[in-house]
Amino acid sequence: MDLENGHGPRAEDAARAIERVAEAGAVGGSIEDYDPEGGRIYELSEATERVTAAVEAARRLDFPLMLTARAENHFRENPDIDDTIARLQAFERAGADVLYAPGLRTLPKLSFADLAGAGAQRVSVGASLAFVAVAAMASAAEAIRDEGDFGATRMTPKLGEWLAGLD
Repeated sequence: MDLENGHGPRAEDAARAIERVAEAGAVGGSIEDYDPEGGRIYELSEATERVTAAVEAARRLDFPLMLTARAENHFRENPDIDDTIARLQAFERAGADVLYAPGLRTLPKLSFADLAGAGAQRVSVGASLAFVAVAAMASAAEAIRDEGDFGATRMTPKLGEWLAGLD
């Protein structure tokens, strides 16, 4: 569950968000270090306190709940990689199961194999692939509307292979 900042600025809010989603049956949740009401990234100590409270709430449950701690710098116009790394390391020490820094765009081009080799166990692109699909659909629709070009609707050999694999 994407719990954003835990729906409140206090550490207790983050803990309560974890407890509530666990009661609803969730087995995972994320807490961000961004305060939407204040329009700011929490100070590192404050953010770590919130992650610690969420971790403690998760560990009190009678089942394992995977807690993701998000460092929002690169999503929130603060592309400070050193601060992002410091935050992720602090969240790791606080006990978060997953560390996530969405929006990293300035790193060298790395393949999935490079990331896995460096220790990544999960790589997320968020909704990016859905956005790629929507953009392709919009381009195809514009070509149909503006030029009468239905070329994008032809099944490509690769799509045919994927669809055949569903059988």
